[in-house]
Amino acid sequence: MAGAMLAVCTTFAQAHQEAAEAVSGPNPLADKVRAANNRFLDVKAATAEGYAPIPCASGITGGAMGIHYVNGQYLKDDKIDIARPEAVMYEPMADGTLKLVAVEYITSKGPASLDGQLFNFNSAPNRYGLGEFYELHVWAWKGNPTGTFADMNPKVSCEHAMAPSQ
Repeated sequence: MAGAMLAVCTTFAQAHQEAAEAVSGPNPLADKVRAANNRFLDVKAATAEGYAPIPCASGITGGAMGIHYVNGQYLKDDKIDIARPEAVMYEPMADGTLKLVAVEYITSKGPASLDGQLFNFNSAPNRYGLGEFYELHVWAWKGNPTGTFADMNPKVSCEHAMAPSQ
């Protein structure tokens, strides 16, 4: 009897998880971002276009954003272009590779939006040492249970990021 109850509970839990994933499912903006930026699947494409890495960013309560490869020119121009994100985000993997997980759009002009999706406002002072800015993360390559446009992703880790001296 206990085994049967456990099986039923497990089935309900899996169905609930699948239903939650279906609700957050495909996102038209994430689809457009993915199509416009798939060239970054290989981190060499990002470095060839002038992106440079900054350390892996982890959340205080868990999850992470990964290693941001930032394009300084795009950061300065304040333009929002779906094919020219200010940052490309990679998760460091155990084998030393980097896996594309998201992009980030950043501007100091706001309120800002991309395809109707409003950016998040970050006041100054902030942990980045920047003035006020607006940003939008788009988790187009790795699902995020907290939302396609959330800052941190509980499914991303900095566990395998190399120390700065490496």
